[in-house]
Amino acid sequence: MNPPRSVSTQPAEAPPTADAPVRSDAPVASVAPLAAAPRTFAVAPGPYTFNPRVPGPPATPLAGLDAAVSDVRANAAAWLGTPPAERARLLDEVLRAALAVAGEWTELACEHEGLDPRAPESSEESIVGPYIFMRGARLLRDALRDLDRRGRPRIPGGARRRADGRVVARVMPAGLIDRLTYLGTTADVWMDRGVTLASLPDAMAAAYRTPPPPRVCLVLGAGNASSIGPLDVIHKLFVESQVVVLKMHPVMAHLGSVHEAALAPLVRAGVLRVVYGDAAEGGHLARHPLVDTLHVTGSDRTYEAIVFGTGLEGEERKRRDEPILHKPFTAELGNLTPIIVVPGAWSEADLDYHADNIATMLVNNAGFNCTTSRVIVTSRPWPQRAALMGRIRARLAGHPPRLAYYPGATERFDAFRAHYPAAELFGVPGDGALPWMLIPDLSPRDVGDPAYRFEAFCPVTAETAIDATDTADFLDRATAFVNEQLWGTLNATVIVHPATERDPAVRPALDRAIAGLRYGTISLNHWSAIGYGLGITPWGAHPGHARTDIGSGTGFVHNPLMFDRAEKTVVRSPFRAWPRPLWFMGHRTAHRLVPHLIRYEATGSLLELLPVAWHALRG
Repeated sequence: MNPPRSVSTQPAEAPPTADAPVRSDAPVASVAPLAAAPRTFAVAPGPYTFNPRVPGPPATPLAGLDAAVSDVRANAAAWLGTPPAERARLLDEVLRAALAVAGEWTELACEHEGLDPRAPESSEESIVGPYIFMRGARLLRDALRDLDRRGRPRIPGGARRRADGRVVARVMPAGLIDRLTYLGTTADVWMDRGVTLASLPDAMAAAYRTPPPPRVCLVLGAGNASSIGPLDVIHKLFVESQVVVLKMHPVMAHLGSVHEAALAPLVRAGVLRVVYGDAAEGGHLARHPLVDTLHVTGSDRTYEAIVFGTGLEGEERKRRDEPILHKPFTAELGNLTPIIVVPGAWSEADLDYHADNIATMLVNNAGFNCTTSRVIVTSRPWPQRAALMGRIRARLAGHPPRLAYYPGATERFDAFRAHYPAAELFGVPGDGALPWMLIPDLSPRDVGDPAYRFEAFCPVTAETAIDATDTADFLDRATAFVNEQLWGTLNATVIVHPATERDPAVRPALDRAIAGLRYGTISLNHWSAIGYGLGITPWGAHPGHARTDIGSGTGFVHNPLMFDRAEKTVVRSPFRAWPRPLWFMGHRTAHRLVPHLIRYEATGSLLELLPVAWHALRG
């Protein structure tokens, strides 16, 4: 079954502008239990104030919104007739334009989130911003060149049929450079059960095989990761052949000029317009008669407000499945990301590595990710459980808290703090920051626990321990737990020692878990956010959500190989990657390494990879 809808604590796509600002008197205890509090759970209602450190443009007037829609509508038919080679040329121009503003992109993002653009932690913004966008654009350009030459994108590793009949396409590594920069990492896209090896070519690039009617897509941009909006734009344009109006999220509006510059070739071609505003502007565009489809990254509340309306009337319409907006939707709407830690015989170095790995999943972007580790699932009988959790605590205690820049973070944090008196806080937060929160040892039998149903969307993670008779039993129980009790179906991580994976008693259970996990991306050993960052794997919720129970959303984006009938992505990585993954907390040289990767994506110059190797080995 699909988990019931959360009473979402993630802010809506366009937060209004009247609430208390982020508090500066957050708790400063380090590994200190919270004071006793009643076991109730309620988030202070919004709207939440957003006071940007870097101001963005004002809202676009309604006449400007109408003009933007009309402009792209006028070019929608011509865009359908634009051949793949010309589209690839446009993406070449986008890569050059994005390279020209990559430095400014990173600096503005750092200022917005309170990071020093010259310090190692600034790499987070260059990775999640220009690097991931440019990698996605380059891979899409290459797929269009294949489409021009061969009639469809090339699957780098071909396709095979699993023993259960499922067709799987090997998409990663996509070439020699991927083999060198992502050592030992593979990614497979699993198709739905109706796809055969013979029919797979017909399940790719539908918009090119059978062109749709001219369509205008409204993209409601995300507020938490700066590459999401631009990637959504090029997906809709080049994979689905829809012209686009991008409305910048208010929290991301400070990067509007940079995004407009990076996407300027598409604006000049008349197939993209960028506009600004809040819920009012978003609602006007969603209802606009010339807007045909929508894509939103953000909150299930935003989706439901658009589709069913707000307040009690909206709830009633949702209950009766009587939408007020019938336009086609794709959406990515959050997740409670599980980290399933499979018991095994780990060395001290293994424990240290994966403490870094799991802590990184919380501290990255101050916990404002739909891929943040929300529930760490361990085995209660595992002798090394306490050692791993102790190391995770030490990593959190030693990592400075981050600016809580996202609206409503303090209110959500306070709700979890009040509900869980045994929660532990780490770090001494400065002005506007929140400490890291770990809620330990939750019962997996506590159906409906808020940590299993509410997306905190702030620096909060939890741990639950499952009683199991052996490792295979743990995998079966953990799979059932995350499928049935955790809200969301976007992404999940499984950490398993290679000796455990090779165990004949465990291997069938691991295969059952991978096949049975109902998530759009499943990653072994790496953080499952890699499914977003690789740029070649479809990104979205596991299929099957009804509009009245939308969960993590519907449809896939960032899908350069243009699979029409994907079900999930499975990424496999070494148990301990080498060199140290550049996104790991405490990486010493990533801020020097990533600019070379950015230039490689834009230029294809192999000379850029020499300093990449040098800095990677010193990270």
